[in-house]
Amino acid sequence: MSYAIIGFGKIGHALARAFARNGIEVAVATTRDPESFAADAAAIGPTIIPKPLAEAVKADTLFLAVRFESHPEVAKALPDWEGKTIIDAMNTQAPLEELDGLPSSAFVAKAFTGARLVKGFNHLVAAVLDRDPAVHGGRRVVFLASDNDGAAAEVGTLAENLGFAPIQLGGLSEGGLLVQARGKVWGRLIFKDLVKFD
Repeated sequence: MSYAIIGFGKIGHALARAFARNGIEVAVATTRDPESFAADAAAIGPTIIPKPLAEAVKADTLFLAVRFESHPEVAKALPDWEGKTIIDAMNTQAPLEELDGLPSSAFVAKAFTGARLVKGFNHLVAAVLDRDPAVHGGRRVVFLASDNDGAAAEVGTLAENLGFAPIQLGGLSEGGLLVQARGKVWGRLIFKDLVKFD
């Protein structure tokens, strides 16, 4: 299984550090030349590999950590996303009418034709996501929602490998709304920093 993080801002850096802590290789890409952020990637660790967007999108599982308005541009990187799993780690301030009345992740899914989309890793602010998820003798929770049970299970396994405790919330129209930050409407689980004790 190969992984990529598309977007290398605060959330992208936090995700990259989670991969680095666990020695898991991940590509990082933006719309810029990878040389422009190679030093940042190297500072995080040797498993963080800067790549051009066209190369990074060859990964099996991709985190979308770009500004919400930039996701259609990323979607153009491939004509078909069949076989890919997209983890939507974005939030948006777009009003409901601009999203065709859909949950934000369902709207995103329309741009990535054929992909299996999972909403996740978006409910924690970057400063919290950036920290080691082993806290107080437990593991920091990440919420996941998807209309594809298989994809949700795979991303749950990845979350565990990164040290988090995944909690499955169901489909995008139910669970996705609980972790959706859109405009001035906040899902009930947004920004909740919870710990699971095994």
